[in-house]
Amino acid sequence: MQAFAWQGRNSRGELLDGVLDAADVDAVAAQLMAGGVIPVSITVNGGSVSAPKQTIFQTLRARPVSTEDCLLMTRQLYTLQRSGVPILRALAGLEASTAHVAMIALLQDLRASLDQGRDLSTAMGRHDTVFSPFYIAMVRVGEMTGKLTEVLLRLSQHLEFELDIRARIKQALRYPTMVIAAMAIALVVINIFVLPTFATVFAGFKAELPLMTRILLGFSAWTLRWWPMVVAGSAAIVMLVRAWLETPKGRYRWDRRKLRLPIAGEIILKATLARFARSFSLAYSSGVPISQAMTVVAQTVENAYIGGRIEQMRDGVERGESISRCAAAAGVFTPIVLQMIAVGEETGELDALMLEIAQMYERETDYSIKGLSASIEPILLLVIGVMVLILALGVFLPLWNLGQAAMGRGG
Repeated sequence: MQAFAWQGRNSRGELLDGVLDAADVDAVAAQLMAGGVIPVSITVNGGSVSAPKQTIFQTLRARPVSTEDCLLMTRQLYTLQRSGVPILRALAGLEASTAHVAMIALLQDLRASLDQGRDLSTAMGRHDTVFSPFYIAMVRVGEMTGKLTEVLLRLSQHLEFELDIRARIKQALRYPTMVIAAMAIALVVINIFVLPTFATVFAGFKAELPLMTRILLGFSAWTLRWWPMVVAGSAAIVMLVRAWLETPKGRYRWDRRKLRLPIAGEIILKATLARFARSFSLAYSSGVPISQAMTVVAQTVENAYIGGRIEQMRDGVERGESISRCAAAAGVFTPIVLQMIAVGEETGELDALMLEIAQMYERETDYSIKGLSASIEPILLLVIGVMVLILALGVFLPLWNLGQAAMGRGG
């Protein structure tokens, strides 16, 4: 947002002037004409006059709009809309009640876009890093059907579910992540400081060392000699993998492979299908046609493989096939879910049945997440045990043998 100095004449021909915040000159002209003022001149007048002044330190620390902020804004908009507050006044009230710099800029841009005659969904589409395609599509549906208040309520519930799932997964992975980080630090310390010291000690004995010891000492020497190449090679591999994942083919293959992971694959699949079922129920109950709802939902499941299966279902529905048959052909739903879809299709309560499916998958996801740490802990213990065994055989076995030999000679 910028401040623009303007001059214009009202309906009586009087010359007026002032300063307005807007995204561009056209937005200023639209605001003036909406107020009955014909603009004569509009010039840039520096930064926004309504935005709070920030120091360089505050600017560097400014955080972007997060999903939590978007959830809070959606709940507040729902409350204000339910109370009958116009959308422009609601946005102005939210702007006045927050100190989050990025949120203030977002709300100002939304207000400016609405002042120019844009729809709320179009204004939100300018901020695709904050609002997902599903969010924007649902707001557009709410505007078209006159059910924006209901859509905002459902969107707030949808965002709350997304945040809850992410928080549970992070909590379940916190302990394994700390253990893996500690193991990595221990390996680095052993390679850099411990093994070179033992190499010097063993060299003084002039004795043949066990195979495991020679392997460890060789690996430590290789790491110390070629560590710049190791770091550069690791960085190059990470960059290549990320570039590959950004391609449609690479992301599709990786998303398909994620579903087959030993422990996490089942959780990812259930969480993704729960997101699909809840999103589809929300879109369908809001009056979106089935094919259009599947198109929107396929873009928001955050899994290219599942998204492709949903698009396959959409193509089948457009050919006149039943949803239950298309769901069975997709190959990702359990028999009980397929039966529920068929019942919902027959009774005309597909949205209610899809919501029940979402709740069922959410319960299963919650149960799986609670057991995630318990499933990972035995694997971590096994890895730690193997590491300790290798170090014991490679480092302490030679010392033990040399000590036994010295005691034998002493005897």
